Amino acid sequence: MANFDSILRHIEGATGQPLKNHRLVSIGGGGINTAYQIQTADQSYFIKLNQPHLTAMFEAEANGLEEMRALNCVRIPDVICYGQADGHSYLVLEYIELSSLRGQTSKLLGTQLAKLHQHTQYFYGWHIDNTIGSTPQHNDREHDWLTFWQQRRLGQQLKFARKNGFTGQIQDKGQQLLESLHVFFDNYSPKPSLLHGDLWGGNAAADPQGNPVIFDPACYYGDREADIAMTELFGGFSSEFYSAYQTEYPLDPGYKTRKTLYNLYHIINHLNLFGGSYLSQAESMIGQLLAEIK
Repeated sequence: MANFDSILRHIEGATGQPLKNHRLVSIGGGGINTAYQIQTADQSYFIKLNQPHLTAMFEAEANGLEEMRALNCVRIPDVICYGQADGHSYLVLEYIELSSLRGQTSKLLGTQLAKLHQHTQYFYGWHIDNTIGSTPQHNDREHDWLTFWQQRRLGQQLKFARKNGFTGQIQDKGQQLLESLHVFFDNYSPKPSLLHGDLWGGNAAADPQGNPVIFDPACYYGDREADIAMTELFGGFSSEFYSAYQTEYPLDPGYKTRKTLYNLYHIINHLNLFGGSYLSQAESMIGQLLAEIK
């Protein structure tokens, strides 16, 4: 097990509480980080670890959690501290016992996410870059959404794909799509809403009181449709969730087409992270979007 001495001292300094008779338990942390729960008689924290050079990734995640938490729309884990020590980068959060979304909790998340999305800025992007999974996500501020999505999101993923050896049709058709993106935004100019940015079913849950909790963000200000689209990509969200969201903050009718455009970003990211098994899906989505243009 990793040496946690410096991390534990940082937690004690951040909380003002000594970690007496603590117990460390290894828990599942997904495919990117390793994770632990640290327990004392009356305290519990969640620790994520990664390679020491990835401190900026945890700093950006902490920033996203804190920005969403400050709005008090939906429960967000409290950030305790982050840094680099003992041969690791780390992020320490309050530990919340989580269970799957269901019933009223799912419905409540729809309402609360809509309220989060009503918090807007005057620009698209964010104040720092972050990651989507472990892929760099560039958030340079932009005042035109079409330009932002073209250059900072879809175009960037296609560049990563080329570097990873994915050439041919995905690049040729992808370039055609980039040049035609304006078609999807005729008579539609989204507000720059605060987005979770990586809202698939694995990043939303319920606390023991039945409150929704969202975590592991990749925040930026953008079209709220991008968050809703990702909830549909891998499933895990109920019809009550979508109904509650629509009641609180109805979506534009063009969402039904644009959701494929927004989810293409995540599928090409999966292609870059996990390899060629996602290539045919990415090419199929590009073809579907090009067919909308003709």
